[in-house]
Amino acid sequence: MHEPRTIGFIGTGIMGGPMARRLIDAGHDVRVWNRTAAKAAALGATPVKTPAAAADGAEIVIVMLSSGPVCDEVILGEHGLLDTMPPDSLLIVMSSIPVETARHQAEAAGERHIHYLDAPVSGGERGAIDGSLAIMAGGDEATFARARPVLESLGRPVRIGPAGSGQLAKLINQLVVASTIATVSEGILLAERGGADPARVREALLGGFADSTILRAHGQRMIEQDFAPGGPAKWQLKDTRTALAQADSLGLDLPVATLVNRLFEDMVANGDGELDHSALIRELRRRNALPC
Repeated sequence: MHEPRTIGFIGTGIMGGPMARRLIDAGHDVRVWNRTAAKAAALGATPVKTPAAAADGAEIVIVMLSSGPVCDEVILGEHGLLDTMPPDSLLIVMSSIPVETARHQAEAAGERHIHYLDAPVSGGERGAIDGSLAIMAGGDEATFARARPVLESLGRPVRIGPAGSGQLAKLINQLVVASTIATVSEGILLAERGGADPARVREALLGGFADSTILRAHGQRMIEQDFAPGGPAKWQLKDTRTALAQADSLGLDLPVATLVNRLFEDMVANGDGELDHSALIRELRRRNALPC
């Protein structure tokens, strides 16, 4: 077993809650903060009233909040984490945020002699519960080595490169996820309208070149119309928009990602933003004048 650490954990939502729980179960001393205090208290960790209280004296602080602006507010704002964390401590931002936001946070942390790692994740709520998350880390090798024992309680960490590169890998992940959801949705819809049983079509595709985690997990969700949010569509849209902005800054035209982003924009505009991102099939049904 790895040496127990004192960890401040910021944000215990759909993903953050089970992640914090795994750190507690691994024997770490975890202090948690969440905007909704009841969510933090339910974990059995030490709940605190402010992010600063979670960070005060902690060896490691993990941030799992909803967006770049929210992370910046908590990390860089008045009485932010960087004003509270001791020198030589480690800040791990596991939220999905823009690449430049991560780089700016890393620079600000370095000025205060605080080590920084951006380490966004993929795998949804089930991956957070099981400790099987894909963890894409950006930071120097020594910082990653220091964080690795803690991250391994949450999933499979891989260092991509310097600060910000973890977020770039996550944007790539989100483009692949979004476009695969769209394609699987179209396939299931085509099976239905063509007179085939979508469940049997899905079963037949497993193990072939069309197989994927999306087909296995979200294809089943689409067939069962089970859209309780593991990854809400509104956050998928946030990430595809961020990915396209990053591509635009590099002078790239990504036509498939642009089309899929538009589908998610329409889905959210039509009131499905709180549903799981696999509910994109509902948007395709609307486009084809079919019942949702």
